[in-house]
Amino acid sequence: MHQKNASYAIDYETIFQYAPVGMCISVDRVIQACNHALASMFGYDCAALNGQSFAVLYPTRDEFVRTGDRIIPIMNAKGRYSDERIMRRFDGELFWCHVSGRALDPQEPLGAGVWTFEDVSEKRPVTAALTPREREIAALLVEGKTSKMIARETDLSPRTVEMHRAKLMKKFSASTSSELVHKLVGVVR
Repeated sequence: MHQKNASYAIDYETIFQYAPVGMCISVDRVIQACNHALASMFGYDCAALNGQSFAVLYPTRDEFVRTGDRIIPIMNAKGRYSDERIMRRFDGELFWCHVSGRALDPQEPLGAGVWTFEDVSEKRPVTAALTPREREIAALLVEGKTSKMIARETDLSPRTVEMHRAKLMKKFSASTSSELVHKLVGVVR
């Protein structure tokens, strides 16, 4: 009987570079190293992204700042973070992206970390012109958050959140909140 005892050297650089999802190592929200999948997803090459702030991947600077502010308390509590949000490719195209990250040191939530990015635009196309605040609220609605929860996370009043939700409902021709969420996630009813 032939026994397979072959041992394979684990080459972490190769694993990182050929992972089927976008990955990067960051320090203080600056990309230190990214893989080919991440660079390709955003329309860059790796050399152009390495050393860049994550801000280049966001539709606006304000969205970059607000997302960082939202991530900190969750990273402090859990040591990891995950959401779906609208990001921006090099050519300006907006797309939905699933983002997950983990701090290497739990005491520094936005310090050194490992992040993954998955393009979910095929399942969820960006179909309406949204303001930065509407994009933020849309992402939180998709997570199943109520207006009160969104108000607490974004430092807005519940009434202001409701106003943004109403604008989203009009832009997506949704008559109910659940219909809006279905349209945001790309489910056609």
